[in-house]
Amino acid sequence: MISKSPQVYVQGVLSRDKRLLAKTITLVESSLAEHQILARKIVDELLPKTGQAVRVGITGVPGAGKSTFIESLGTMLVRQGHKVAVLAVDPSSQRSGGSVLADKTRMEKLATLDNAFIRPSPSGGTLGGVARKTRETMLVCEAAGFDVMIVETVGVGQSETTVASMVDFFLVLMIAGAGDEIQGIKKGVLELADAIAVNKADGDNIVKAEKARKQYESALHFLAPVSPNWTPPVMTCSSLEDQRTGIEELWKTILIHREKLMASGELQARRRKQALDWMWSLVDEGLKTRFNEHPGVKKKLSGFLREVERGTKAPTIAAGELLFLLDKEEAV
Repeated sequence: MISKSPQVYVQGVLSRDKRLLAKTITLVESSLAEHQILARKIVDELLPKTGQAVRVGITGVPGAGKSTFIESLGTMLVRQGHKVAVLAVDPSSQRSGGSVLADKTRMEKLATLDNAFIRPSPSGGTLGGVARKTRETMLVCEAAGFDVMIVETVGVGQSETTVASMVDFFLVLMIAGAGDEIQGIKKGVLELADAIAVNKADGDNIVKAEKARKQYESALHFLAPVSPNWTPPVMTCSSLEDQRTGIEELWKTILIHREKLMASGELQARRRKQALDWMWSLVDEGLKTRFNEHPGVKKKLSGFLREVERGTKAPTIAAGELLFLLDKEEAV
């Protein structure tokens, strides 16, 4: 049963009631108009209670062991007294279903800890949907007292850029011994990195991992750093339970990065820019929704599509006429 009172959810989140936290996130993810209106009221009420968490984005090449790494990092942080929320961004979740069970199975040990929370972020069919839902879910979790937010990109391509635009620290996980060491990940993603970690640096792979670390380090010299106050380091780590080397060092690096950016004022400036970017992404999403729901557009769109496909109407003319329908509504 969905309550229509925002205060029920606000108080539930602030009192760290996991059942109401989950229900609040369900409202955020819902595409129903009434749920969206309610979710906006809840997030607006919770906003003053957010902003103190460490926000970390993690991506990596296929097979880099992101889930194992996140479970190792998350488990270590919970044992240190932190409250950790993991949000998995998957633009393909509309096809796969974005199963909560699947995400918890991948991190089953972390999922059982009281001070850990794992949630996939379904796209709703668009990457913009990922951005909105994940940002709002992140704020809800922060208001519930989670002081470390880990946002994992499950998909590929633009999802990395989207996640980098909502976190304080962006970590790129790589592996050794996969041919060309810069393969499998775009230059643009490396340019977003605040650090690169060569994972699976254990057993017979230690020497290969160290060699890969040096190669990535050399590659970064040709890229402009994200921040004028920070030079991205390249590190090695192992997420295996019996070793877990380099994980603590990585966390210390994240904290040092945070201290430097806070001291320079860059962290605050970055978050202000992220808030503006979020606002414009919501405007874009709202305009697209309004366009698609416009009765005139609904009536004429299929005919215009056929004409453009046949070549009997230029795409520029079709677009102009469809947009003019909105202008006519404004004039009325």
